[in-house]
Parts: sequence; structure tokens; C-alpha cells
Amino acid sequence: MKKRICFITDSIFSFGGVQRVTAVIAKELAKDYDVTIVTFDKKEEEDTTLYGLEEAHIQYQFFDYPSTPHWKNYCCKSYSFLYRKLLPQTKLLSRLYSHSSFPSEKRNALAKELKHGDYDVIIGVHAPLAARLATCKSQLKKAKLLGWVHNSYKALFGEDSLYIGPELKNFYEYQFEKLDSTIVLCQYDAKQFHFPTQVIYNPLTLVPGIPSLGTSKKFLAVGRFSHQHKGFDLLIKAFAQFAKDNSEWTLDIVGEGPEENLYKKLIADYDLESRVHLHPFTNNIQKYYSEAQVYVLSSRWEGFGLVLVEAMAHGLPIISSDLPTSKEIMGDFALYFENGDIKQLAQQLDAATRLDWKTKSEKALKIAERFNIDTIISQWKSIINER
Repeated sequence: MKKRICFITDSIFSFGGVQRVTAVIAKELAKDYDVTIVTFDKKEEEDTTLYGLEEAHIQYQFFDYPSTPHWKNYCCKSYSFLYRKLLPQTKLLSRLYSHSSFPSEKRNALAKELKHGDYDVIIGVHAPLAARLATCKSQLKKAKLLGWVHNSYKALFGEDSLYIGPELKNFYEYQFEKLDSTIVLCQYDAKQFHFPTQVIYNPLTLVPGIPSLGTSKKFLAVGRFSHQHKGFDLLIKAFAQFAKDNSEWTLDIVGEGPEENLYKKLIADYDLESRVHLHPFTNNIQKYYSEAQVYVLSSRWEGFGLVLVEAMAHGLPIISSDLPTSKEIMGDFALYFENGDIKQLAQQLDAATRLDWKTKSEKALKIAERFNIDTIISQWKSIINER
């Protein structure tokens, strides 16, 4: 009898790197296991063509939390505030916080949904859902519980975190200790946690298109237009500096999200409308990689720069912020700039126009081979099957 695997995720039917990776891993595992995805998407948002999910036999369960009584919600929020701001973060108080931040109505509903599936392995996608899965551990004794952390340790728990922040670092570590295993995306992040983790890189999630010819004089960047994350504001400002002494190269940025108007304003302010172009997400992203000459990752943080692997699979040289995960993926291959340094990024844009492009392109293709889906999925199967 096939093992039953469940991914629980905020969304699978929307654009995003996490959604795409989850879909690819789920599709591969569905060849050997019974796979279900429990999602907080609405049923009417279901679109299995988005990441080729229609190619695999996967079940979908659409889940929504029930409401919590107002009086209880008030009490829970009051304790949660005290825990984050005033109380010592001991294991006992952290356990209480796990219940105040995830009231019993919601906790029991999620546990009931997951128990109903009689799963052998349940994977919480992203740190918050992994922590909530851990809170349900006593109700899910039959299943192996895995957390899958997609953001970097610094992005989650750093002083300027937009996700969780340092005040909840201990809580999350206590929660992850309860799981059977926590999967992170690079060795650097694995060393930051104070309990055992397992490292599985993300695989190349698309079939590469035609390799770049390296003649287009186009820079390319791809990612969601979310607050600060991808650093496209930095990239546009750096390109404006670069463009003062270069009249030929252009920049394509592919993505969608809440910062789009900010980028449009920056482009207009620098009078770059004819040279910097914003494009919506597309299922044929390979077209942009094939037509580019150099890829730029300007992110302020990354759990794993999946776009780097995609770009290298099309033979593109890379400019990247000096993130630990980027260096782990590429070594000395890329042209690095200090994270957030617009002047250095502009200098590297200029340096990229003079690269030995053919040599760099050949090396890019070789690096991308390390992230073959067969290699990555064998690691997943090993964790799933171990007792």
C-alpha cells in the first residue's frame, strides 16, 4: 500500500516561488505515493494548469479556519502580546503562547482535517504552518510531521524581519523541536538553528527553454513585487546610475505584487521608461531567460534563490547580492555586490557588459545540473521512508 503524503500550505493556486517548488515536489512524489495538498486557497481559485499539476494524480482539500469567540480572541491576543513583549520565553510560557496564538477552535479544526486524511507524513510548508503543525502533534500521533522552512534564518528572525522577528525566535525553535524533522534550504541556515535540521536544496522547477545566445544586451530579474524582498527598487536605482554611461543595455523585470506602483514611479523619476520594462508573470518564463544576456538577483534576503538555478539552466551569467545562500549555490561563479549597496550593484552591471560571456555561460549550465529533480527527490524519499 502506498504511503499517504500531505502538504499543508497557505496557497498552491497562485504565483510564487514556494508554490512552484511545492507543486514540483508534490508532482514527483505522486509517482510513488498518494499525495494530497491541503490549501487555504478557495475552491473557486483551483487551477491545476498553473504549475502543470494536472499532470499528476494529486488530491486537493480546501480548508478554512473557523472563527474564535470574541472574548476568547481578546484573552488570547492579550497573552500573546505579553509573551512577545514582556514575559521570559521559557518552554512552558512558549507552550502557552502556542495555544494563545492558535486557539483551540482553529487548532482542533486543523487537526481534524489532517486526521481525516489518515496521512503517514504531513509536511508544513513555511515556518508559520510548520509551527502550527507542531502545536497539533499530540492529536496527530500516527503521522510523521515535517516542517519545510523556505525563508532564510535572518529573514525570519533578524532584527529587521518582515515575517516573524527576533521576539519569537525561541518560540519557533521550541516548536520545531517537536517535529520529526525540519527541512531547510541551505547549510548556512541549518547551522543557525539549535536543533538538528536536514538540508534539501530546491530543484530546477521548469524545463529550460532555448539557451541564451548572449547577444541581446538585456539584464533580467524575476520575482514577486513584495515589500523590499527582491530588492527591485535597489536594482532600478543601480540601473539608473549604470545608464548614465551606457546607452545600449536594457532591463526586464518579470513579476507582480504590491510594490508595482513604486517601481513604476522610480522608472518614471529616472526617465527610464524606454529602458526598464515591467512584465507580468507568465507560464512561459523561459522566453525571458532565453532572451536575456545577464541575470540579476538584487534580493535583500532569500531562503533559496530558485531563479538563480533557472537562469543558469539557460546559460546566463549572474550578478547577485552577497547572500550566504547565493554563495552556497554558486561559489565564486557570480559577480557579487554587498547586499543593499546600490553603487556596487551599478558597478557590477557595468562589469557584466565586459564578461567572457561564453566561458561564463558554459559554467552556468554545469552548475545548474547539480539541482536535477531526480537528485533532489531522492533526498525527499529518504526522509519520508526513514523510520
